[in-house]
Amino acid sequence: MIDGLEYREGLNAVGIEGGVAGNVIPDRCVVTINYRFAPDKSVEQAIAHVVDLFSDFDVEVTDQAPAAAPGLSQQIAQDFLRATGALVAPKFGWTDVARFVEMKTPAVNYGPGDPSLAHSQGEFVLIDEVNQVAQTLEAWLTRAL
Repeated sequence: MIDGLEYREGLNAVGIEGGVAGNVIPDRCVVTINYRFAPDKSVEQAIAHVVDLFSDFDVEVTDQAPAAAPGLSQQIAQDFLRATGALVAPKFGWTDVARFVEMKTPAVNYGPGDPSLAHSQGEFVLIDEVNQVAQTLEAWLTRAL
């Protein structure tokens, strides 16, 4: 639990390569793994976990990014939630919020649609949800001007 939110991690094979033809036994197989880890782990801890898990295989890290802590204790996040009425939930997956957190810049994921459908064939967003989020953000951003 981080800031009262329960995170679920995911380790998935997202690509498999090998072989040169349908009648030749492959001399290699490369499996690309995506590990989405909770924000209580560092990048180094996440890599160590993957290396340990696949200790019988050669592991090459080709991409890495930190997870973002929710930052719900920050006043600006509390103000945003209070003003928008947004529901708070852990984010499964990586977003650019992690880069902002690394720079010590408060940030949140906020937008229309169902995050559990992201990057799936059934992904969609209702126009009414887009309009609602746009109105809410406009009200939030112009509240003190």
